[in-house]
Amino acid sequence: MLDRARATANFRLVVLRGRAYIERIAPAFQTRDLFTIWGILQLLRRYPGRVPDLDLMFDCVDWPVVHADEYQGDNATAMPPLFRYCGDNETLDVVFPDWSFWGWAEINIKPWDALQKDLNEGNKRVRWIDREPYAYWKGNPDVAAIRQELVKCNVSSKQEWNARIFKQDWIKESKAGYKKSNLASQCTHSIEVVMMGDRYKIYIEGSAWSVSEKYILACDSMTLVIKPKYYDFFSRVLMPTQHYWPVRDDNKCGSIKYAVDWGNSHKKKKISCHSTFCMLITCFSHLPFKNCSQAQQIGKKASKFIQQELSMDYIYDYMFHLLTEYAKLLRFKPTKPPEAVEVCPESLACQAIGREKKFMQDSMVKSANVAGPCNLPPPFSPEEYKKLQQRKEKSIKQVETLDQNASKLEERNASKPEDSNPGERNASKPEDSNPGERNASKPKDSNPEERNASKPEERNASKPEDSNPEERNASKPEERNASKPEDSNPEERNASKPEDSNPEERNASKPKE
Repeated sequence: MLDRARATANFRLVVLRGRAYIERIAPAFQTRDLFTIWGILQLLRRYPGRVPDLDLMFDCVDWPVVHADEYQGDNATAMPPLFRYCGDNETLDVVFPDWSFWGWAEINIKPWDALQKDLNEGNKRVRWIDREPYAYWKGNPDVAAIRQELVKCNVSSKQEWNARIFKQDWIKESKAGYKKSNLASQCTHSIEVVMMGDRYKIYIEGSAWSVSEKYILACDSMTLVIKPKYYDFFSRVLMPTQHYWPVRDDNKCGSIKYAVDWGNSHKKKKISCHSTFCMLITCFSHLPFKNCSQAQQIGKKASKFIQQELSMDYIYDYMFHLLTEYAKLLRFKPTKPPEAVEVCPESLACQAIGREKKFMQDSMVKSANVAGPCNLPPPFSPEEYKKLQQRKEKSIKQVETLDQNASKLEERNASKPEDSNPGERNASKPEDSNPGERNASKPKDSNPEERNASKPEERNASKPEDSNPEERNASKPEERNASKPEDSNPEERNASKPEDSNPEERNASKPKE
């Protein structure tokens, strides 16, 4: 069964009575295999005599290869157990912590234990509210088409997507002494210039899962995770809207813009728990806050997870329990392969030079852990796992709905430029902008009393003789005199009715109007 996993494996590991034997099968990229083996040796050093005998194959390439559909059905063969750094929903590779936890010498990423402390200190340099209100990403876009699509979201003279995308040239960086790629400064993302950093970080996969995930999540910035296909050993426990903001992969730029707009609009005040997003948070994410979560709180929760749950103590415990459970499944007694050689920390460290040697020394376990590993909690039942997945999917769906609604609104506004700016529309159509102004400009429609008091001539012109006999008689004394001969003396009548000499006084003396 193990031999069928050899086809893509880089090395074979056999543990016998707490001692490690390695059979090299194929060269790995850079020093992935070297630091993975180093990490396993530190586990044996931390828990001497506790790791059971085992035999496994390890593949250091990114892509999982054990496809589940090939090992189903009546005629299916036994699945070859193969360890690697990531998996997906269609494969059954066994996921193990990646080599960078003990250092990535080629690009000067120090061991995780020390880097974790540096990242935590970096978060304290600049408050979240004082950071740049954009989403930041720096990496190599040439490794995958999905990253090349992300580059199109960068700011331009024609469009602002709220993203700041930078290409990382590792060859150039190595020649310059890695002055611009110190991950401890990534939360403010500049060493040579004091900058404010960004409130948002973008995580996007490369050819498969990306090592950068843990470094991005550690920054106190809200992480915008572009819909991933792969998972590593810890990412499946992360919850959308708790630890990160999900970003659609079919509309990256628009989705990033919406996420940043949302975060910036909620940066100062708590929002009411009657809002759609608040209900999403409280119902599906169970955030431990009295009020609704803001972008800053999502970022802080992710950082807290990385600092506490992803400590090297817990990473070693994960490795221990994973290998222990794997060993229980073996149906044969492990033995030393003829081609395998024993390795120990001292032998590997002695052969290493330069940065490799330094990182090994910095990450070496100094003494055994007498207390032993943590207790392994019981596994999820099928029902529990299903509910967890449903909760995660529902949370993502609700964010996508908010995103899509915002996109539709922008599309409608773009297709109707005359409606896009109320201020311009009101300026061009004063009669529609304000009822008060419209009434002032059209006194005939505003108020009968004001109209009568201000413009009796317009009242008379607007109300012909058939509109109201009383008003007609009152407003036209000549016609009233002609129709009513009993008013024999017009001079006396005029003298007794001074209101005819002044329209405003006349209106005041006739309250019936």
